[in-house]
Amino acid sequence: MSMAHRLKLRLLTWDVKDTLLKLRRSVGEEYATKAQIHGLVVEATALEQAFRQAYRAQSHRFPNYGLSHGLTSRQWWIDLVLQTFHLAGIQDTQAVTPIAYQLYDDLRSPCSWQVLEGAETTLKGCLKRGLRLAVISNFDSRLEEILMGLGLREYFDFVLTSEAMGCPKPDPRIFCEALRLARVEPAVAAHIGDSYLCDYQGARAVGMHSFLVGAEPLDSSVRNSVPKEHILPSLSHLLPALDLLEVSSPQS
Repeated sequence: MSMAHRLKLRLLTWDVKDTLLKLRRSVGEEYATKAQIHGLVVEATALEQAFRQAYRAQSHRFPNYGLSHGLTSRQWWIDLVLQTFHLAGIQDTQAVTPIAYQLYDDLRSPCSWQVLEGAETTLKGCLKRGLRLAVISNFDSRLEEILMGLGLREYFDFVLTSEAMGCPKPDPRIFCEALRLARVEPAVAAHIGDSYLCDYQGARAVGMHSFLVGAEPLDSSVRNSVPKEHILPSLSHLLPALDLLEVSSPQS
């Protein structure tokens, strides 16, 4: 294939949590540690299970931090922490409230997060190729501060959160806004993330290329619908995958 007909990517957009960063401790451990500081002893495993249940319910009832229901993302998270402890057997709201506020503030600190192996090297490699980088994340306003604190913000032209946009991935509007901000067509953009629905399908629905990253096992129906070259066991596999994409047909 001649160079004139080769696909030339111009923009890579990135999910953040569990793609570039992860929490240093599990949610259950984080919550249990903060509770202990405030004199409450709760098992981390119970809190982990309660959080998953509360998060599903809160996200269903008040999607995208409850913005369309008049909530702030901060209040959404405080309520979620209170519900988590309630489900874990702690009914004393007055005792849990200061824990909830501390958790919200502490999780904006870079100390609570760690950069995943290979992330910074991969971002540098992408910039070296002349690619523009941006973030599309279902996160709240704390994300900019977290990325700055970890030294990653400088890699990205812009950070687009679902809170700022008013809609979360896989809503096509958040991907289209990123393309508009970058002034590129979807055919020369690719998105990298760990969620099949939010990241892989969301990006492809607007005509972008996309890659699934992470070692999380995929459902067989999902695995069968995703070309193996679009699945990255780790971030170190991204640059070779981009090479393969750029020499394949633009319709791949």
